[in-house]
Amino acid sequence: MLIKTLTVGQLETNCYVVSDENTLMCAIIDPGAESGVILDYVESNRLKVGAIFLTHGHFDHHMALSAVAEATGAPVYIHKSDTYRGGEREDHKLRDTEELRGYAEGDELSVGGLVFRVMETPGHSAGSVTLRCSNALFTGDTLFRDSCGRTDLGGDMETLLESLRRLSSLDGDYEVYPGHAETSTLDRERSFNYYVRYANGEYPAK
Repeated sequence: MLIKTLTVGQLETNCYVVSDENTLMCAIIDPGAESGVILDYVESNRLKVGAIFLTHGHFDHHMALSAVAEATGAPVYIHKSDTYRGGEREDHKLRDTEELRGYAEGDELSVGGLVFRVMETPGHSAGSVTLRCSNALFTGDTLFRDSCGRTDLGGDMETLLESLRRLSSLDGDYEVYPGHAETSTLDRERSFNYYVRYANGEYPAK
């Protein structure tokens, strides 16, 4: 498994291209902006895009979605709690279309020889998910290095804390690939992330 981080857009969103080096199949996670940069990487490495995964519906994680999906023909997956239907726009959600496929807790999606397992980790948004593939966690804006996502854009802090507890309770260590900023490890976040430690009851409530 090869993981390429492309930091795109004014909000410096991490778009990940996760490829199976044996089959050259790949998944694109959170095409946040700069479709040309994403597609150039795919083309220059002769990759075939098998799926596009969205960790949640906030705009900075899907601004390049239409261009990337059209160019690759790959199916797009998102948790349906972060979509809306009808003519009236809902802030912080993505308009649902026939092309969008829903995924939810426990779903497993194969791309080449890679298997992505869906964990529902709401709190930053109602439909936030973490994608687990081998020893990697793609946490979107749920878990950051030394921090966690904001909750004032359709989120809920108590729900987010429960998601952080759930992630920290996974057996073993994982590489953590967040939606913004640097990568980390789950062991590091268990030890040093205030919000994870608070979620696990290590600090008294203020």
